Amino acid sequence: MSLNRRRLAQAMAAGWLAATSFAPARALAQFTVFDPTNYAQNVLQAARALETINNQITALQNQAQMLVGQARNLASLPYSSLSALQAQVDRTRALLNEAQGLAYDVAKIRSAFLTQYGTADLSLDDAALSTRAEARWSAAVAGFEDALKVQAGVVGGLRGSRDQWAALIDQSQGAVGALQAAQAGNQLLALQAAQLADLLALSAAQGRAQALEAADRAAARADAKARFSRFIGKAGAP
Repeated sequence: MSLNRRRLAQAMAAGWLAATSFAPARALAQFTVFDPTNYAQNVLQAARALETINNQITALQNQAQMLVGQARNLASLPYSSLSALQAQVDRTRALLNEAQGLAYDVAKIRSAFLTQYGTADLSLDDAALSTRAEARWSAAVAGFEDALKVQAGVVGGLRGSRDQWAALIDQSQGAVGALQAAQAGNQLLALQAAQLADLLALSAAQGRAQALEAADRAAARADAKARFSRFIGKAGAP
């Protein structure tokens, strides 16, 4: 082998050894080193961040539900029976104001008992006593008529009260919040108060009629006593 060929073979061998010695280093340089501790920390941080986001979403949902609940509690009742109740009370009051003869007035009652129902004056003649008795009889009849009118008005209002009662019960059961339930309850109480007012008015009218009748009987006895006293006086006169 010539000198040139020997040198070429030596150079090729040296190059091959160099290539094989650097190949593993280049191959190792192509792979990323895996760190389990760092990976676990990253996963834990991601889980915590996700949990924080979920908690925020839950808090927002709770706040939204709370606002919806508050809106329902503050919602006003879309129904009112006030006008119907006021109309019924006004009708009953109008019937009481139509009282005939002896009205619901203390001054007039006092005056009437002094002139028509009190002790008869012995100086009154039969015509005056008859006029006095006629006025009492008319007042007694008017009192019973007024009582019957009030009774008819109260009975006539029962149907409207029943309709209002049913409507308010329905509104109360369908209330979406505390305010609506409270308003429905208040209107039910107002309906009961209106019915109680009607019953009191009826009781007053009936009591007035009975009192006028009793007063008429008492005054009639007083008139009879006056007539008898006058008759005795005339009989004893010379």
